[in-house]
Amino acid sequence: MSEPIPPVDYPIRACAWPPRRGGPREGTVRMIAPDELRAWIVHEDGRLLVISKPGDVVCHPSKAGPWSSLVGAAREYTGLPTVHLVFRLDRETSGIIVLAKDARMASRLQTAMQERRVGKRYQAVVWGEFREAVTVDQPLGPDRSSPVFIKSAVDAGPGSQAAVTRFRPLAAGNGFSLVEAVPETGRKHQIRAHAQWLGHPVVGDKIYGPDARCYLDFIDHGWTPALAEKLLLPRQALHCAEIDLNPAGLPLVFREELPGDLRTFCIARMGGAAAAG
Repeated sequence: MSEPIPPVDYPIRACAWPPRRGGPREGTVRMIAPDELRAWIVHEDGRLLVISKPGDVVCHPSKAGPWSSLVGAAREYTGLPTVHLVFRLDRETSGIIVLAKDARMASRLQTAMQERRVGKRYQAVVWGEFREAVTVDQPLGPDRSSPVFIKSAVDAGPGSQAAVTRFRPLAAGNGFSLVEAVPETGRKHQIRAHAQWLGHPVVGDKIYGPDARCYLDFIDHGWTPALAEKLLLPRQALHCAEIDLNPAGLPLVFREELPGDLRTFCIARMGGAAAAG
């Protein structure tokens, strides 16, 4: 596990996606094409819309119009005045997203999420070689030593909450691992923070990777060769591989394989170990 970081007093800490100096750069907003959205649909019925989200799409509506977010695009696709996000994924996390088409289904599933009656299974590519399964039972709270306001860390101080994540290696080799991560609680950035605490940060993670200042550099300058050298991937290698609604009383399980960018990375970096995993 990683060494404790000595506290630093940052008079100003960066929030999520603050405005860049001089305003946002042209072309920074990822717009969703209608055909793309249709291709991402894993399941649809009268009450649910299940999407396989790429690792460069935001969930919540933005000021750039409906096709700039998953919720906005889903609303346009369905023609409904409202679609309900049952849970969210960070912009750079790929995988299964469940949206409800009516308020009653949304309330049912959101309550089930709060009561931990929805199964969630992730896959992540991490630094270092995992050789055995491990359960991290460590509270998470605000990382007051970080310049990034939204960063969490293992901390038993004020504002911390119990957090449990189970990690299991799927493949390992050449200094990297593909792991399964099952969160038993639902804290902010839980898998990423626990992976960092273990000393196996998620590859490509700008906040929980080698240096949280990578996130600030990205905000100010975008993706650069210097960041590529440090992070290896332009987004965090975290993927929501399965959502199981059976514990919530719905006989539905949704799965999505590791996406192409992460598969390519695993094969290139781990070779035969990744293929065997």
